[in-house]
Amino acid sequence: MNGSDQPAITSENLTRDFGRFRAVDSVNLRVDRGTIYGLLGANGAGKSTTIRMLCGLLKPTAGEAHVAGCSITGDPEGVKRSIGYMSQKFSLYEDLTVDENIEFFGGVYGLDKKTLKERRDWVIDMAGLSGREKSLTAELSGGWKQRLALGCAILHSPGIVFLDEPTGGVDPVSRRRFWDLINRLVRNGTTVLVTTHYLDEAEYCDTITLMHAGRIIAEGSPARLKEEHIKTATLEVECDNVIEAMECLQNDDRIDETTVFGTYLHVNSSHDQPESLVRSLLEGKGIQVHRIDTIVPSLEDVFIHLIEKQIREPRGRG
Repeated sequence: MNGSDQPAITSENLTRDFGRFRAVDSVNLRVDRGTIYGLLGANGAGKSTTIRMLCGLLKPTAGEAHVAGCSITGDPEGVKRSIGYMSQKFSLYEDLTVDENIEFFGGVYGLDKKTLKERRDWVIDMAGLSGREKSLTAELSGGWKQRLALGCAILHSPGIVFLDEPTGGVDPVSRRRFWDLINRLVRNGTTVLVTTHYLDEAEYCDTITLMHAGRIIAEGSPARLKEEHIKTATLEVECDNVIEAMECLQNDDRIDETTVFGTYLHVNSSHDQPESLVRSLLEGKGIQVHRIDTIVPSLEDVFIHLIEKQIREPRGRG
């Protein structure tokens, strides 16, 4: 196999302990080149610990991984030279100007003056910071900081980019513009591994790994995860007294799952007439039903289903 046929990232039983606490437990990944791979899970699921090991920043307790052909245990410096990394805090120096941050990171990556100038112009254009080159980074909005941090992380044109919770603390418009930039990078051949707890963002990924308590609980494309793990009709129910309604439905064996989504309920049932069943149960308790629609399940539905399954069927921790 030539280099372009090999995966960008692989891991085998990657594990990390902090004392007696196992933060990451036997994680196996394969990330193909030129794709967006998402690590999805709640805070504390092990996503950031996994990404720090893959970046050569944290030594695993057990297991191995290869990034851009480099071993994270045998050649962590080779890994670092081959990747771009954007941490949760945007990795910027807020007491430096926009230009000074770019110059600093260009020096870290060893760029010559000509290359740095070309890449600096690209970052300013990409981040929409024309005219703000001399502004202190601390004075920038969250969206501008985010795009500047991405630009600084990829000044050296790495083939693989790690993004750890990159959209935390920014507004929805900035989040969408950031993902437009990520898609542009991937179209040009870059591989992106991103951690997020925003379930809507996971829809942008080619492949998703769902993590819970340090373990992988599911992997696949967004469409495949929905097809494999949600086998029954998903109903969205708008009604009065949502909490009372949820308790009512949860107490009936013909209802598989009931969860609150904002001011609505999402209900799964394998009953042959689930809408009639739900309406009958709620109205029988005096709860007024305003609307019941059959909907396409979201990744949040999948995630909640899998987490509840983990709770019902706990596995021993090693």
